[in-house]
Amino acid sequence: MFTNKVVERLDQMLDDAINGTFSESNYDETKLSRLESKWKEFLGTSVLSNQNLEAERHRLEQFISDISHQTKTPMTNIKMYTELLNEEINLLQKKEADIQKFTVDDCKITVDQQKNTAGIQNNAAGIQNNATDDSRDIDYNAVNASLEKIKKYAEEIRRQNERLEFLIDSLTKLSRLESGTLAVVASQSDVNELVSSGIANVKPKADTKGIKFIVTGTENDEPLMASFDMKWTLEALVNVLDNAVKYSPEGGTVEVKMTETEMYAAIHVTDEGQGITEEDATKIFGRFFRGSEVQQEDGVGIGLYLTREILSKEDGYIKVVSNEKRKGGEFILYLRK
Repeated sequence: MFTNKVVERLDQMLDDAINGTFSESNYDETKLSRLESKWKEFLGTSVLSNQNLEAERHRLEQFISDISHQTKTPMTNIKMYTELLNEEINLLQKKEADIQKFTVDDCKITVDQQKNTAGIQNNAAGIQNNATDDSRDIDYNAVNASLEKIKKYAEEIRRQNERLEFLIDSLTKLSRLESGTLAVVASQSDVNELVSSGIANVKPKADTKGIKFIVTGTENDEPLMASFDMKWTLEALVNVLDNAVKYSPEGGTVEVKMTETEMYAAIHVTDEGQGITEEDATKIFGRFFRGSEVQQEDGVGIGLYLTREILSKEDGYIKVVSNEKRKGGEFILYLRK
C-alpha cells in the first residue's frame, strides 16, 4: 500500500496538474520520482495536443471566413446581373406586345381606308405606311439594343459562375492539402516534360493575346530530373504560367528557363508585365493576397499560395524576384533532385 507521504504527493501532483502549476521535484531513482517524470511528460503532451487543437480550430475559423468573404463578390455579381437580365427581358416583352398591338391597329386602319375613295385611300395608306415603318424601325432598334444587353449580362453571369467554380475548386484542393487528406507523392520525373505540359495548358489563353513562349533548357543534353509529383507540380507550374500570361501585354513574350544546382532543379518563369514590388514580394504567397497593381484584373489570389503549399510538400520552394531587381515579373520554382 502507499504510504501517507506518497498519497500526499500524488494528491498534490493532481491538484497542480488541474491548476496548471505542476513541476517535477528533484529527480532520484525512487518509483515516485519516476512517476513524477512520466506525469510531467503526459501533461506536456496534453498541453501540446490542446495547442494543436486550438491552432486547428483557429485555422478552420479563418478558412470558413475566407470562403464566406471570397464567394460573396461573385455571388453578389451573379444576383445583380440576373436582376438586370430579368429587367431587360420584361422590357423586351413589353416592346414585343406594343409591336403586335400596333400591327393589329394597322390592319383595322387598312380596312377602314378601303371604304374611302381610291385617291384618299392611296394617300392615307402612304402616310400610314410611312408612319408605321418609322415606328417599327424605332421599336426594332430598341429590341436589338435590349438583346445586346441580355447577351452582355448572360456573358457576365457565365464569367462570374466560372470564377465561383474555380474558387470553390481551389479552396477544396487547398483544404485537402493542408489537412493532409490529399497526398503529394514525389518521385523522380522529367522537368522538361513538366514544362512542356505546363505550356500546353496555358497556350490557348496565350494565343488569344498573341503571347509567345521562349523555352531554354540546361546546357547539359541529358534530361533534367528531379523528385516531384507530376500531377500536383503541374498544377503549381500552371498557376505561375497562367499569371505570366494574364499580366503580360498583348503580343508579349514569356520566357521559361530551366537551370540546376547541386540540390535543386529550377524553373524560371519571366513575363513582361508590371512585376512585383519589393513590398508585395513579402506578401505575394499569402492566401487571397493580390498586389496593389493588379486589383482590377480577374483572380482570387489563391494560385501562388497553392503553388507554395504543393512545392513545400515535395521539399521544394518558390521564390519571387521583385521589380526592384529586374523589369517584369519573375518566379523561380525549385524542385529537389
